[in-house]
Amino acid sequence: MASTHAKINRILERISCGEGIRSTELPGLRTILCHRNVPRSSVLYEPSIVFVTSGSKRGHVGIRSFVYDTENYLVLAAPLPFDCETFCAPEAPMRGISILLDMAVLADLVLKLPSSPPQPVARTVDATPLPAELAEALLRLLEAYENPNDRMILGPQIIREITYRVLTGPRGQVLRDLLAMQGSICQIYRAMHRIQTEFDRQLDIPTLAADAGMSLSAFHQHFRNMTATSPLQYLKVTRLHKARLMMIQEGIGASVAASRVGYESPSQFSREFKRLFGVSPAEESQRLRSHLGAQAQTPLHVAMI
Repeated sequence: MASTHAKINRILERISCGEGIRSTELPGLRTILCHRNVPRSSVLYEPSIVFVTSGSKRGHVGIRSFVYDTENYLVLAAPLPFDCETFCAPEAPMRGISILLDMAVLADLVLKLPSSPPQPVARTVDATPLPAELAEALLRLLEAYENPNDRMILGPQIIREITYRVLTGPRGQVLRDLLAMQGSICQIYRAMHRIQTEFDRQLDIPTLAADAGMSLSAFHQHFRNMTATSPLQYLKVTRLHKARLMMIQEGIGASVAASRVGYESPSQFSREFKRLFGVSPAEESQRLRSHLGAQAQTPLHVAMI
């Protein structure tokens, strides 16, 4: 697969829009680029399939860790905050591809596949070995991307193929769980979605538990089982990541960002921001803008890298 990754990286070198996780002209496809090692820090990915084609990343969820690199891809079934480290060689940056999960495509594929017996709930995020046919599909996707007509016609079809191969692979159960969303799984996913979309409102955990039809203790237990974190911590981390992105993309100050993500106290926002990212909001904004340089105006995504 080394030659396949080499070809992928040559194309990524031509089409990447800049440091971090960036949108492309094909909906659902994002490029990942980082020219330096990044120590363990908090990230927040959207539901996606992540492929690293140069360098490596190590994720940490609770006491568990996993590596996604040229031999292992990552499947993330829900927007989950976790800690991550990035590694790259001096002569080559860390490169990769992220493909957002499309629920309509996933549902259509599941309907066409034979039903499978119920399985235990799979981990929301984990890495799994990358088979050659999946790496080859990635190469075909990027080759199609470079031709505008192929990008428009073939691109979505190859993304569908990649989704199919992941669905029928070792991590397929987590995608079936996401689609089925039955019982407590359904309620927790809905609570997570509400936090992701209504982070700027005055959400409180008892209300989220009541909306899920659970007692407060049951809601906490099911939420932690799926995310390895508490609902309150998930809400805090989501707000802080959203605020961080706003400060980078829009150039707004910490107090404005704090207000826009639902904080009433700028000082509390600054304290919790520094606790999560290790530096003050102003220091983090300056650091990232310096790192991104003139590319900062190109759309970034919450995970950053």
